[in-house]
Order: sequence, then C-alpha cells, then structure tokens
Amino acid sequence: MNKIVNPDRVEWKDILKRPTQTVADIEETVNTVFLQVKKDGDASLKRYTEKFDGVSLDSLLVSTREVDEANESVSNDLKNAIQLAKKNIEQFHKSQRTERVVVTTAPGVECWQEKRPIQKVALYIPGGTAPLFSTILMLGIPAKLAGCTEIVLCTPPNKEGKVNPAILYTATLCGITKIVKVGGIQAIAGMTFGTESIPQVYKIFGPGNQYVTVAKQIATKHGVAIDMPAGPSELLVFADDSANPSFVASDLLSQAEHGVDSQVILVSTSETMIGKVELEVEKQLADLPRKDIAKKAIENSKLIYMPDKDSAADLINEYE
Repeated sequence: MNKIVNPDRVEWKDILKRPTQTVADIEETVNTVFLQVKKDGDASLKRYTEKFDGVSLDSLLVSTREVDEANESVSNDLKNAIQLAKKNIEQFHKSQRTERVVVTTAPGVECWQEKRPIQKVALYIPGGTAPLFSTILMLGIPAKLAGCTEIVLCTPPNKEGKVNPAILYTATLCGITKIVKVGGIQAIAGMTFGTESIPQVYKIFGPGNQYVTVAKQIATKHGVAIDMPAGPSELLVFADDSANPSFVASDLLSQAEHGVDSQVILVSTSETMIGKVELEVEKQLADLPRKDIAKKAIENSKLIYMPDKDSAADLINEYE
C-alpha cells in the first residue's frame, strides 16, 4: 500500500483520487452499446457477449437442462447454507408487508399509504470473479414477496457459455425462471429497451463494475428506474492506537478483494498503527483466496498518517 505522511492540503485531492473512470469517460461507450442493442436486439447482445466475455452463444436463455445440471453440481453443504439464508431473509422481508394505512388530516381529507408491487423488474447479478448468488436472495426474495409479476435475471456467462451453478440453484430456489446469459453494459441496455430474450422492465436492481454502474445511470435517461449506482467497492478506515491492527487489516482486505478497481484507505494519527496494519495486510493477503485481485486493489490504496484528529477529519471529509 502507498504510505503517505502528513500531506499538504493542496495534495489531498490527488491523493484521494479514485482509480475508476468518471461517468464522462465511460458514457460514450455506454451510449454506443445502448444504441446498438436498441436497434438490433438479441443479435447485438450476442455480438457484445462474444466481444467482452469471449464466448459465442446460440441462445441467450438458460435452459431447463442447464438448471437441472446446476442443481446436481451444487454441494449439499452450500445448498443448506443458501436455504438457511433464504429462510432468514424471507422472515425479515415478510415483516415489511403492511395493510393500507388511512389517516384523516382534516374533516373530509383522508390521506393514505399503501404498497404495490412493480410489475416488471430485472436483477443484474455479477458472475465473473465472484458470482454473487447472495445478491439473488437479497433482491429476488423481496421481489417475490412484493408480488412482482415478471422478474428477469441477467448474469454474464463464462468462457464455456455456462452460468455459475450456485447462481442457477439460488435463482430457481427463489422462483426466478427467466435467466439470461448476458452481462455488462449490454445486459443493462437489454433490460432498458427489451429484446427478443429480455423483456423491457420498469426498474433494474443489482451491483456491477464501473461500466454497469454508468449503464444503470444512463438507463434512467430512458425512463427506467434503478435502485442506486452501486459501483466499485471502497472503504476508508480511521484508526488510532486503540484499534486492533489485525481487525483493521481484515476490514481493508474484505473490500479490496471485491475487484481490481476497488480502493481502501487507512487514515491514522499513529505511525505505529500504520506500520502494524501494513504488516497485517501482507500477512493476511498471503492466505486470501482472491489475493491476486486484492493485490491489484491494494496498489490503488493508501496508508495516510495525519498528525492529529482534526486534520484527519478534514482529510476524511474530502473523500466524498
């Protein structure tokens, strides 16, 4: 990690610069893909899938046979863990369902609150270095409980044209039957305009890399709602000598392993703490299953010493 000691205020902006590109940098690419998908539908999705994911697909839709094969290949231990998580998430979200509430604010004036489902929604599930099948549970279960009538799931295929088995198992467990093998900007475009395989939806949910995040933001210009622009992971930790350096290092690495464009920062008023955390990061990194990804993210990351808490707080407030 890059170690910086008491930087001048004029340097803060450059020090805290994120490794990701801006919306303006990516917007032209997104608009080009959107235009092609709107024009050519599935044919365009297949071209971009071959270009970006390195695989040529005859069909974008996941077949019943692929689902059956995935269910067979997922271990019982993982199935049990997913089922337990599903049960807990369902229990929580069921409590959010409420009856219509009517309030009389003045004689003859009634106001009310009621919850209605969005009819058509899409879930984007990253499937590259870290297939986020947990996201299916967190998005698919509320959608089902809310009563959404049409739910489509888009996730990128691997080099063999397959979808991670845990993603397929979790999706079918949640009652999601329309699964499309497409990712990236082209998936968001397909959900926005609709194609032969992907229905046009009213709202798009789910995280992604910086290209997916910008694509979701551009989708709002075409009348589609999104949950939020959930971009690359980042984390800033403030710690002094009272902190446990092992815990601080674990917190930093937990976000660094999300992707090569992640960024983590430690701000501390103790050079001793910074040294201890640096050693812990190196130690824990060696045992991390996704250490190659975390290493690249660490290159974008900082250990910053500030002389006192006030200057540390000012620096942190600059990291918007």
